[in-house]
Amino acid sequence: MKPTSSTRGVLTDLTTPHPSPAPARPTGAPAEAAVSRGRRVSFPRLTAEEAAAMIENGAAIAVGGFTAAGAPKAVPRALAARAREEHAAGRPFRLRILSGASTGEDLDEALAEAEAVAWRAPYQSSRALRDQLNSGQADFVDIHLSHLPQMVSEGFLGKIDIAVVEATEVTPDGRVFLSSSVGATPSFLAAAEKVIVEINRYHAPRVSQMCDIAILPNPPYRRAIPLYHPMDRIGWPYASVDPDKILGVVENDQPDAVPAPTAPDDCSRRIAEHFIECILGEQRAGRIPPEFLPLQSGVGNIANAMLAGLGEHPDCPPFYMFTEVLQDSVVGLLESGKALGASTCSLTVSDEKLRRIYDNMDFFESRIVLRPQEITNNPGLVRRLGVITTNTALEADIYGHVNSTHVGGTKMMNGIGGSGDFTRNAYLSFFLCPSVAKGGRISTIVPMCTHVDHNEHSVQFVVTEQGYADLRGLSPLERARRMIDHCAHPAYRDYLHGYVRDAPMGHIRHDLDRCFELHRNLRDHGKMLPDVDLGAFA
Repeated sequence: MKPTSSTRGVLTDLTTPHPSPAPARPTGAPAEAAVSRGRRVSFPRLTAEEAAAMIENGAAIAVGGFTAAGAPKAVPRALAARAREEHAAGRPFRLRILSGASTGEDLDEALAEAEAVAWRAPYQSSRALRDQLNSGQADFVDIHLSHLPQMVSEGFLGKIDIAVVEATEVTPDGRVFLSSSVGATPSFLAAAEKVIVEINRYHAPRVSQMCDIAILPNPPYRRAIPLYHPMDRIGWPYASVDPDKILGVVENDQPDAVPAPTAPDDCSRRIAEHFIECILGEQRAGRIPPEFLPLQSGVGNIANAMLAGLGEHPDCPPFYMFTEVLQDSVVGLLESGKALGASTCSLTVSDEKLRRIYDNMDFFESRIVLRPQEITNNPGLVRRLGVITTNTALEADIYGHVNSTHVGGTKMMNGIGGSGDFTRNAYLSFFLCPSVAKGGRISTIVPMCTHVDHNEHSVQFVVTEQGYADLRGLSPLERARRMIDHCAHPAYRDYLHGYVRDAPMGHIRHDLDRCFELHRNLRDHGKMLPDVDLGAFA
């Protein structure tokens, strides 16, 4: 049977052209001229409160965006206010919430503080919501981000009642021009029963020129993705939705409000130095080609320090990025020419950096591509392009397993996000973290991880401020010795070597009576080595 657009939930076959070309849009034209002033669009204009009133208790809603970038803002705030009103009146009001990744304070934080979250997937970074997930007040499903769009289109996560998305424009025939991210928004628009669109005039309409939206058909009709370079374009500058599903348009002009990064501390800089030493050594050895390979980077101080270090190092050649998040440091790398281009899911940058991009679209439009997360995080593309991946760890054990998600094995931090998508398929996979936390009371290098997100078969390098461990081609015992000697803090090395020495013989040496002794000490005494003077190692 020849596949069609209605076969097995296929959304848009990326190998089949759209039936009509994208409408011409004058450069710099204000979004409201085409969207919300009644000149072209018949969609009802709603207040945020009117939109929130359309969402019932118990509804499953999908929200656009990827991180705070491009996430809806006005409607979630109105939903939080409605939840408080309903609770004050003694009525329940809680929602199932699905997103592409984390969101902003206007969404997860606001709804959690209003106790309006019953279920959440696939990732979050809200302190208030995290507390509720770990206390059992709300349920959470931790999902590889590349898996999410197919899970949505196949109905694995249940029906989506309403999608709330942010855009710069929506046309009468259902073309939705997204703002500062793509994420899983195209999949949500296709799967949701109804749609509410926030038109955000803060964002430059030309941001859609960066978008390259291709949606993969579901199995068994999926074909090879024709992307062979990080900057290849294979899709369309807009997402599509059945216009009959649109309940209305809410106008908004709020920025994404992504916090500006703090300056890297000494520990982050030292981690970055070891990482750069390692990859430049790989290039000198001929294991990275002279033109270099694409980089994937997480967010945070360590990632910013690493990218800044690459930008400043004279021996590092210009490179491309194939990543899920573009952060502040990448803007400067693009301007300097050290980064030649970036394929990403979102512009997760501070307001100042986002304005810099919008004010210089002639420069940035050809250097940034915004894609759906099933493309940016696609395992086959990561493998094909030879991506060098860098992600952070909560803890790593001496055999090379990594815990990215659960503090003490029980308390969810944020989620696995895209780290598994990239790590398992990387050309070179790195995990970066300080060797100790809480003033030395916690070692991040332990005998056995309390939870494993990335196993020994996927983790090639671990980097701390102490050094880096290249784990390729090593037996378990060799890995353990290298992790202890090169990554563990000096205060913990004797303990860790003693653990390996005294553990029962086996291919992997573990003492099941002692493997979590450090964690028990932390629980019972407030530090992992209660008898060691950590000040002597400061």
